[in-house]
Amino acid sequence: MAEIYDLQPDMYLSKKDVEEITEIFHTPLTGSYNWDYSAADDKINRLYQLAKKRQWDVEIDLDWSKKWDINSATLDDYSINHHSYMGYEPYANLSDSDKLEIQHKFATWSLSQFLHGEQGALLVASQLCSCAPTYNAKLYAATQTYDEARHVEAFNKYIQTRQKQMYPITPDLKILLDKILTDERWDLKFIGMQLIIEGLALGAFKAFQMTHPDKLLHQLIEKIVQDESRHVTFGVHYLEQHVKGLSEEEIEERAEFAYEACLVMRQRFHAVEIFEEYGWDIDETINYDESVKVRRDFQEFMFQRVIPSLKRVGLLTESIRPKFEKLGILKWEDFDDEDVSWREAQSA
Repeated sequence: MAEIYDLQPDMYLSKKDVEEITEIFHTPLTGSYNWDYSAADDKINRLYQLAKKRQWDVEIDLDWSKKWDINSATLDDYSINHHSYMGYEPYANLSDSDKLEIQHKFATWSLSQFLHGEQGALLVASQLCSCAPTYNAKLYAATQTYDEARHVEAFNKYIQTRQKQMYPITPDLKILLDKILTDERWDLKFIGMQLIIEGLALGAFKAFQMTHPDKLLHQLIEKIVQDESRHVTFGVHYLEQHVKGLSEEEIEERAEFAYEACLVMRQRFHAVEIFEEYGWDIDETINYDESVKVRRDFQEFMFQRVIPSLKRVGLLTESIRPKFEKLGILKWEDFDDEDVSWREAQSA
């Protein structure tokens, strides 16, 4: 069973309470200089200018004085998630205090995965500074790297000071991050991070706001969503022209990678570590999760930004479409979600 880290109330990144955990990975990253400093791609330049204007500070721009005590929360505060599990006997048989405890754990598990995903995004964005081919893309990747660092800081501080417990990264998310970080092809990094992980983050963050009662967290997520929306837009506009220049075989290879990444991320949304803690049958619990409409809708909602992005850049190929149809998420292909960040960039 995965180890859970309890964070003590008298610490914040204290060496005496938290061990430094380091994992090494090796990557054959192929970087590139670009000696042409002309801002040839106006769309990406406008996004870069917008990114500079929309920077925010975790300590200054979030109101950490907002009061919310996890110990005073009630089941009504987690009503959507609580009621969706009432039809599951192992949960329904718990006492109210145990139900509340498991709702706290579900929230902590989700926030922990958000944090781990943001660290992965930070590492990938830093790679894009080196391997993105054009001048504008390198500049924008630098602003994204700072954005991701801020997201790591924000989620980490929130978890350590409000939730006070942390779950390790799920194996599925770790596998995908490893693949993106260690692949030498820059466009697979764009597809995996900008379209898949960032696109799913937009859906997950927005949905999570509806299931957690802390207003500070709502404010934190709202600011992060503004950043993530720009990141997805960057990926879409940058890949749109690039994919058109690939061979049919190369396009199919990248379309298959995108599908496999979506498949991995869809599996990520099951809190298996918590099911194990409570001794619940894993397969049985996952089957229940996927049988309840509100939970099934939640899983499918995550992809409302991903599928249109894949279609727009040309990776929703005829051979891949049936696989997405089987996942139940192809319905989002014509979803119109032109983000506020891009509209603002166009007028900048």
